[in-house]
Amino acid sequence: RAAGRAMAAAVQGVPAAAVTKGLEPQPLWACFEQLTRIPRPSGHEQACMAWIEEFAKLRGLETQADRVGNLVVRRPGSGGGEGAPPVVVQGHVDMVCEKNAGTEHDFLRDPLSLEIDGEWLTARGTTLGSDNGIGVAAALALLDLPQEAKLPPLECLFTVDEETGLTGAFQLDGSIVRGRTLLNLDTEEWGAIYVGCAGGGESVLTLPRAMEAAPEGHVALDVSLSGLRGGHSGCDIHRYRGNALLMAAPVLRALAAQCGARLASFLSGDKHNAIPREAFATVLVPADRVTDAEALVASALAGYRQAYGKEEPGLEARVAPAEASPAQVMGAAEADKLLALLTTLPRGPLKMSHEVEGLVETSNNVASLKLMDGGDLEVVCATRSSLKASLEEVRERIATVGGLCGARVVQEPSYPGWAPNMSSKVLGIAKDQLAGIIGKEPEVLAIHAGLECGIIGEKCPGTDMVSFGPTIINAHTPDERVLIPTVQPFWDLTRKVLEQLADAK
Repeated sequence: RAAGRAMAAAVQGVPAAAVTKGLEPQPLWACFEQLTRIPRPSGHEQACMAWIEEFAKLRGLETQADRVGNLVVRRPGSGGGEGAPPVVVQGHVDMVCEKNAGTEHDFLRDPLSLEIDGEWLTARGTTLGSDNGIGVAAALALLDLPQEAKLPPLECLFTVDEETGLTGAFQLDGSIVRGRTLLNLDTEEWGAIYVGCAGGGESVLTLPRAMEAAPEGHVALDVSLSGLRGGHSGCDIHRYRGNALLMAAPVLRALAAQCGARLASFLSGDKHNAIPREAFATVLVPADRVTDAEALVASALAGYRQAYGKEEPGLEARVAPAEASPAQVMGAAEADKLLALLTTLPRGPLKMSHEVEGLVETSNNVASLKLMDGGDLEVVCATRSSLKASLEEVRERIATVGGLCGARVVQEPSYPGWAPNMSSKVLGIAKDQLAGIIGKEPEVLAIHAGLECGIIGEKCPGTDMVSFGPTIINAHTPDERVLIPTVQPFWDLTRKVLEQLADAK
């Protein structure tokens, strides 16, 4: 945390902005830009938390942390709100770290490189971290408001490790949170208020590689599939974008069946909550079948382009000679089981809700294929559903398919969803205030993603919650961007809701 303290000690007031200078609300943008200078991958939030602690200390604010690293910063009520019940303003500090192939960036050391593209703020070649950095920046800007600002007592709750499994929320010590009204600032569609979210759970399937000597008379080829848009495995799953891992698997299986290819390596995906954008494999093909292999991949690419059309305009599939020929390949039986697994697992949206029009009720993201330290291959699936029974039914299907393909399957307990409460007091306040800003009745929605609200509600019984935020698109990908004109009204809504809550006694 020393790095975070050093960063914060140099900032006596609101951090100075560079790229976002001149954008409004400037206090929020300045805090966000400072966040982008502090590395904060999931599980590595220490420097960022230390900076927030120092930020609070310089302003004379009380802080309290729990064992896992979640942090509450308390600001007394002001401007007539001193006697109101405390309100929790919540966001997670970690970010998904994805970068384009060829982009040199160390997420553990390097600041992000911001740029403005018309009405959008983005980062060059990497994720932006606006999910949930904008929400965290809003909370920091609230803590920095002058004492005459009308606010109830605030408990700004900064959670850790949300993106890799909601760890901070799961291990939250509920005793550090006193308020029972909560504003979650982690949704990504301006003009809508969210009152519910899906539950979810991961499945980890491990398979042996059973490597053997590479056959003679074969040529090593690198097969890649890239240029896909990817996206958030909850918010974007309904768009039916291509999953590079699942698109590459049948191509590799066809290469084995039709061209005698042997699989040497196959990797794709990284984060459980991101749709894989790229897949890379090395195969050994008989020397007299190279042309056939190239034709097969070209044919598959043509088919995929026809199937995905304008949704995946950057889709590419390439075959090229490998720089070096692998000395080993996977056993034919083991490779076939792996590819059979990947072509059989449930994927994408599996059922739409009958209760909420347009809402995906149940889905499964086949998120990654990785080589583990012990030499085994690991496939990770992230399943989501608004219904507990449906969630577990899909996870049972995954376990069954995995077992039939020779995989060892581990499934940790799933996390709960957040059930909508349409009679919520804070929802009524937020709806009225948002209607005044946008000039029409706002949408009240549930989201097919895992917000922390459901878990925090279990840790802090009786909490009345809503979630809202500015417009963010392509979260969890290097194309992530936030729509600048939606940030000011998002800030205005946050202030107006808090001003009304400051009148409560």
